[in-house]
Amino acid sequence: MANNARRQAEIRGRRAELWAEIFLRLKGYHILERRYKTPLGEIDIIARKGNVLAIVEVKRRKNLQEAHNSLHTQNLRRIEDAAQLYQERHTQYYDLATRYDAVFVLPNLRIVHLKDAWRTY
Repeated sequence: MANNARRQAEIRGRRAELWAEIFLRLKGYHILERRYKTPLGEIDIIARKGNVLAIVEVKRRKNLQEAHNSLHTQNLRRIEDAAQLYQERHTQYYDLATRYDAVFVLPNLRIVHLKDAWRTY
């Protein structure tokens, strides 16, 4: 039973990442990576728009408050460490301004893009 619930959550999470990716593409972002895994952590989406490298955490929640509450300091640090490793491995993006964003996927396909989300935590 628990495995089934976990599998369903994984499917919903992947679907939310796909919607977030489509949303960002429509906003003019070029998607560089999806589900980028490192020994230090995973980044849901890495995208570029102009001179900005956006490190994006995607959260699918029932409402905006739950989505905000799901961003924990410990997880954000892990994402920052993974982003630093990404830039060390992909030096062509080293000169870009790095920004940490969140994309919240809410019911009825309401999508909220919070630019520079880390500043609020």
